[in-house]
Amino acid sequence: MRRPTLKLLIPAALTAALLVGCSSTTDSTSTTSSGGSATVIEAATDANLTVEAAMAANTATEPVESTWDESAEVTITLTGSSATVDGDGVSVDGSTITITAPGTYRVSGTLDDGSLVVSSAGDGLVRIVLDDASLSSSTTSPLQVTDASAVAVVLEDGTTNSLSDASEYASADTSTETDAPNAALYSTADLTITGTGSLDVHGNANDGIASKDGLVIESGTLTVDAVDDAIRGKDSVVVNGGTLTLTAGGDGLKSDNDEDAALGYIYLADGDVTVTAGDDGLTATTDVIVGGGTLTVESGGGAGATVAADASPKGLVGDVSVVVGGGTLLVDAADDAVHSAGVVSVTDGVLTLASGDDGIHADNALQITGGAVEITDSYEGLEAAQITVAGGDVSVVAVDDGLNAASSTEDATEDTSGDAAAGPGGEMATDANALVTIAGGTLLVDAQGDGLDSNGSMVMTGGTVVVSGPTNAGNGALDYNGTFEISGGELIAVGSSGMAQTPSDGSTQSFVGFTLSSTQGDGSVVHVLDADGTVVASFEATKEFSSVVYSSADITSGEEYTLTVGGTVGDDAVHGLSHSGDADGATSVGTATAGTVIAGMGGGMGGAGGGAGGGGRQRP
Repeated sequence: MRRPTLKLLIPAALTAALLVGCSSTTDSTSTTSSGGSATVIEAATDANLTVEAAMAANTATEPVESTWDESAEVTITLTGSSATVDGDGVSVDGSTITITAPGTYRVSGTLDDGSLVVSSAGDGLVRIVLDDASLSSSTTSPLQVTDASAVAVVLEDGTTNSLSDASEYASADTSTETDAPNAALYSTADLTITGTGSLDVHGNANDGIASKDGLVIESGTLTVDAVDDAIRGKDSVVVNGGTLTLTAGGDGLKSDNDEDAALGYIYLADGDVTVTAGDDGLTATTDVIVGGGTLTVESGGGAGATVAADASPKGLVGDVSVVVGGGTLLVDAADDAVHSAGVVSVTDGVLTLASGDDGIHADNALQITGGAVEITDSYEGLEAAQITVAGGDVSVVAVDDGLNAASSTEDATEDTSGDAAAGPGGEMATDANALVTIAGGTLLVDAQGDGLDSNGSMVMTGGTVVVSGPTNAGNGALDYNGTFEISGGELIAVGSSGMAQTPSDGSTQSFVGFTLSSTQGDGSVVHVLDADGTVVASFEATKEFSSVVYSSADITSGEEYTLTVGGTVGDDAVHGLSHSGDADGATSVGTATAGTVIAGMGGGMGGAGGGAGGGGRQRP
């Protein structure tokens, strides 16, 4: 288990949100950084954040007019090495065509080696209608905005347009820190792309499409292939529609304003976006927000790729937050599929994630309250200082821990369970800032390491949790260092017995734990029977196991329960868990008294035919 480095750069607007279903909150104080542009939060914040709340904390983009007087258009006809113009507001100097005033300009034809430049000092929108236009340059950007209030590029219906820049710019400096052009489509002003035509963009030197202000994509079919970033809007990138196919040596979509906490965000409201990126798929210095549409991301070659030691290609990265409130996400990332240095909130949507590291990682807090989240491949599935599942349907496959709550703080006390670093006398340290809360929804965990792991405590008040835990004795289906208080919901945790734990003594909902003298094979059906022989629950295991923990409202503290193996699971089984199983012909493999705590390693825990003891040796 790894401990994340806790980063706490969060906009002030996020600190007001309270975590739904969480049993505790963390006080925070805020101060303004030396730059005066961001707020440093000195303690963890909660992740009860919706798309609407996240967008309310950001500066909204201004829409541009979608209609215009076509009779007032100025026509620019590209002629290979130059252009002809019908109307005012345009100057032509060889292969350099310059728009000097607001207005609507219709561009068609081919410019083999030149530039269309917007240098409009007047107030008002410059609208460029690309009507089967092809522009390329061997020295610079073929379409560049050096001065304008705002610019809209309209892709005429039924047309195919293209832009291709130089592989090496004559001006030399193409860094993002200057106003020199560094993209095939480059703008120093707010830029909107709209229309129903298509645009192919080749960024041969650096970026494909870049705006030093905000960038909005309303519609159209965009294909971008860039040496570095495919699409970059310094202040923001907003996708309201269209079909985008992005191939990038660097990042797919990027917003990198680090001077204003209300900017530097990406918002996907709708559209169909496909990203193949050498580095991050989507990355923002503040928020990545997904409200709708379809997003497919492959970063760094995908979950099975080998990357350089100094590389960390992730799927979605929001330094402040990642918020998903709708849409369909398919992410295959060499590093984390979803990552935030602050918080991650999933309220809706369908997420299918594969990762070479964490499926979803938040340094601070991670909350799922709705939607469907399926992590098909990961090192650790869900990782954050505080993890809350309060709704939705969550499925995790992990090489190590399924859920891992851990922080980098030193606020820890001695405890007698779990696997955090040992404190004085060999006792384990409890991380007071680490918490797993399960308040609703369905959570299915298949982990080779610990199933549910908290360096601090765990709380369960509702929902259904099915843990297919480890087969090796060095991990447990449940692993916590503080307490695990359960007061509602249904839990079954099946795995090895070497590190087996149950919920804590004093939980208001009882539980029963069995450790077995022999390992049972995968595909085995187990039944929990009450004292009358009635089946309380049945479960079909997907891997071998030697411990079973079960808790529900049907378990009565102090009563004796029997675990049997054999028979059949019921037709109503969900994730292998049923309440109508048939135990006829099954063999008893253990008995236990409900409410008896198992904590630590195997010593003192009852095996087959015996009660589950509460002793348990300390994890080394």
